[in-house]
Amino acid sequence: MKDPVIVATGQTYERTFIEKWLEGGHNTCPKTQQLLSSTSLTPNFVLRSLIAQWCEANGIDPPKRPVNSQPREPARPEIDALLHKLTSHNPEDQRAAAGELRLLAKRNADNRVCIAEAGAIPRLVRLLPSGDPRTQEHAVTALLNLSICEENKKTIITSTGAVAGIVHVLKKGSMEARENAAAALFSLSVVDENKVTIGISGAIPALVALLGEGSQRGKKDAATALFNLCIYQGNKGKAVRAGVVPTLMALVTEPAVGMVDEALAIMAILGSHPEGRAAIGAAEAIPVLVEVIGSGSPRNRENAAAVLVHLCSGDQQQQHLLEAQEHGIMGPLQELSKNGTERGKRKALQLLDRMNKFIEQQEKVAQALAESVAHPQVQVESSSKAEAPSKAEGPSKAEGSSQAGDPFLAVDQCLVESPFQDEGPSQPVESKLPAPSNNASD
Repeated sequence: MKDPVIVATGQTYERTFIEKWLEGGHNTCPKTQQLLSSTSLTPNFVLRSLIAQWCEANGIDPPKRPVNSQPREPARPEIDALLHKLTSHNPEDQRAAAGELRLLAKRNADNRVCIAEAGAIPRLVRLLPSGDPRTQEHAVTALLNLSICEENKKTIITSTGAVAGIVHVLKKGSMEARENAAAALFSLSVVDENKVTIGISGAIPALVALLGEGSQRGKKDAATALFNLCIYQGNKGKAVRAGVVPTLMALVTEPAVGMVDEALAIMAILGSHPEGRAAIGAAEAIPVLVEVIGSGSPRNRENAAAVLVHLCSGDQQQQHLLEAQEHGIMGPLQELSKNGTERGKRKALQLLDRMNKFIEQQEKVAQALAESVAHPQVQVESSSKAEAPSKAEGPSKAEGSSQAGDPFLAVDQCLVESPFQDEGPSQPVESKLPAPSNNASD
């Protein structure tokens, strides 16, 4: 079968044969003998897709349709008929209609507008909790494809139960359905106000779970959605509390998974949040970041440097600076400051400035300690016997005081002072993550 089409009775035929049947003056369905209420033919995209998948799996070229039988755009009555099937009590009708709407919405922007205007979105939303995995997958993917149209994003996000339904699929659906649910959340979160709505829906923990346990495509869909959602400051803490940092660290340390770019980009965003800095620091990230700055791709080097800038600007800055120094950060930073991307160079220069101040502070502490050992405290002697106090007066204040001239007090003060106290908070650091293609999902 090259070009399957559906007649008014719901039966599917090869286009060329049913057209000959109709041209011969017949007005009934060949199989059921029912009178056809309309002679319109609707492309059966689901069957066509299944045929193509089978051919690909078996190494066979898919059949090519005749040049004169290119699929036409669906008329409004045909879309209305599909929407009617979405509300049918017959599960097979629901599944077939959702599948055809999914593929129609994939084809072009005009279809997306037409399908949405016909009222498909609320009906597809009602299918998201479906107990039939295939129907659920078709429904969420149709919504994903419709969301590519900017006008449809608001309709979906404001449709009662839409976000909750997509999150339900993200948690409970098949792997393909979960992947497409994550992609739908990414598409919707492009609109800034939607980031808040999605963030409070419980989507973030489900995305973190998919990031850790999903397929390769599932991980990427989850990463792009998390990246977009975490641009909003209020969602960063949610992601950290959902355990995203250990998952990201696992992806950074496993290059074979192919998720280093995405993981570092998300970490660079989370580093601007106090909880994010604390979690990244606790995950022993600095040795890994130093290694990436030294040998990673240009984009990964700049994102690793951005993460390190955040760590070395927070509450534990001296601890992190010391650890970075111990792992040999200076050489990679100097190289990045000369040969990195523009953003990478800026981050490297910021870190070099902090490191140089820290090293200078260390040298001052070491010098003070050395002087305290080389020049022990000497008792103050009177320059004149006439001015010398009597034995009855006891020791001089300088001799008896535990504070005057104590070099260790100076050392302690030196240790407490931060070389960055008079610097303002670091500027927010932008991150780069390649946006997924706007191609609709099939």
